[in-house]
Amino acid sequence: MPELPEVETVRRGLAPVMEGARFTRVEARRGDLRWPLPRNFAKRVEGHSVIGLGRRAKYLLADLSSGEVLLMHLGMSGSFHVLNGQQDSPGDYYHARAKLAAHDHIVFHMSNGATITFNDPRRFGCMKLVAREKLYDEPLLRALGPEPLGNAFDAAMLARACHGKKTPLKSALLDQRVVAGLGNIYVCEALHRAGLSPRRRASTIATRTGAPNDHAARLVDGIRVVLHDAIKAGGSSLRDHRLTDGALGMFQHNFRVYDREGQACPTLGCKGIVRRIAQTGRSTFFCPACQR
Repeated sequence: MPELPEVETVRRGLAPVMEGARFTRVEARRGDLRWPLPRNFAKRVEGHSVIGLGRRAKYLLADLSSGEVLLMHLGMSGSFHVLNGQQDSPGDYYHARAKLAAHDHIVFHMSNGATITFNDPRRFGCMKLVAREKLYDEPLLRALGPEPLGNAFDAAMLARACHGKKTPLKSALLDQRVVAGLGNIYVCEALHRAGLSPRRRASTIATRTGAPNDHAARLVDGIRVVLHDAIKAGGSSLRDHRLTDGALGMFQHNFRVYDREGQACPTLGCKGIVRRIAQTGRSTFFCPACQR
């Protein structure tokens, strides 16, 4: 499932063709994705402009001139493709993609000539219309923790969230109520950069009073660094993730531990070997020598 860097990469690809443009026509080729589409979905979107395109955790938020917000989630296999109307012919990627045309479920035709297609073979994605004034009461958003790249996210905040938690540190970081947008890949990578074991108790990054210790500070730095690096690389393309122009994300070539079982730890001076263990049904990759 796409994590924060992949969703942010998609947002940056969509923003130039969505922001300031009007939906001239909307094709809803089926009535549902993960859940049924909102009633009169196409009619409620058509004719309105996108004031701004934001992101909250793994959700894309298109603020519409109608006063509603179009909330979009990629699910496990969803992707957006932008076809610029000014091009005489689509690129090679779009021709190859035509084999999956049956999975092109939503098509947005924009006033600037762009066509934006949402393709989702597994249909775990979703689209929802929410009144702007009720956005923060939206069940999909209201329980989310802080944005890890936001100014409010720091060691003190993370320590408070983990204070008293007996769960493994990795499990705590995957809890979207603790920090929003992180998933399996980037938690493994951040923990390695911080030199912290995924098996250590979450509460150990805080003092008895809930204040942050050095572990918390290192972890916040590790999270920020790996997310910034991943966004810069266009995210990670392991299965379904593509940029809006069809290109692959490249961060998978920079993994230190994720999917590197049996390889030498890349930390300078460390002689450890990357291991894989199972935690809460997911694979965890880490170096037992330098992650304590």
